[in-house]
Amino acid sequence: MITCADAMELSRELREVSDSPRLDTELLLGHVLQIDRGALRARPERVLGAQEQGEFHRLLERRKRREPVAYLLGSAGFMDFDLEVNPAVLIPRPETELLVELALATLAAHQGKPLRIADLGTGSGAIAIALARHDPAWSVLGIDISEDALAVARRNAVLAGGNLRFRSGSWCEGLAPGSFDLIVANPPYVAPGDPALHPDCAWEPPIALFAGDDGLEAIRQIATHARRCLKPGGPLLLEHGFDQRGQVAESLTAAGYRDIEGCKDHAGHDRLVRARRSPASRAGT
Repeated sequence: MITCADAMELSRELREVSDSPRLDTELLLGHVLQIDRGALRARPERVLGAQEQGEFHRLLERRKRREPVAYLLGSAGFMDFDLEVNPAVLIPRPETELLVELALATLAAHQGKPLRIADLGTGSGAIAIALARHDPAWSVLGIDISEDALAVARRNAVLAGGNLRFRSGSWCEGLAPGSFDLIVANPPYVAPGDPALHPDCAWEPPIALFAGDDGLEAIRQIATHARRCLKPGGPLLLEHGFDQRGQVAESLTAAGYRDIEGCKDHAGHDRLVRARRSPASRAGT
């Protein structure tokens, strides 16, 4: 038998695969013992039962193969709530929280108004759920081409009210012209072989990561088709790679958007863009 203190010493085995081996180990051990990190630290002398010890070692071995902690736990924190996650969906990133904050800032003057919002490539439903939780007057639609991802999103939907629904589709497929007040998307934007891609991402669904030879195919498709579905003047919000701002802006300009502006992440990298459909354009163009 081993104690919690003994188990925590095994964090050294994760040093080659994790930037936060101690945190990873605390999270895995706390998950096995069904206690939070504070309780874990308060009782280092606690002895693990045989079943607990076996489960902890199994999780540790999986983490040593770079399986993300969120998949091992079956959940990930996002904004002020926790989401179910599994290998069918992308693990929510801090940059995507900034995308939600940008959406809320964009809609700040429309609090309590019956707006229609579309979240393209919803995955776990993180963005859609955050927006639906913020204002029950907003009707939010999450769209994804993956039925496995939609199954996860629908289970996560219990975190929001009745103003949220999900449907299967590819980007704006099936959306009526001029029907949405805001469209938001965290699409795939990685090029195959990108050296900046973290090794842990090998466990995540490729359809949520990669987009064409240059990583921009999904953004180009969204820019082209979202304009038709937005109301005149309606904003489109996108997350993109740290070195893609210029190309994304070019795609949006070519698609007929105006007021294109970028937003930075906490590290000072350009990661988000907001643009508006021209008020003078027709819904079907």
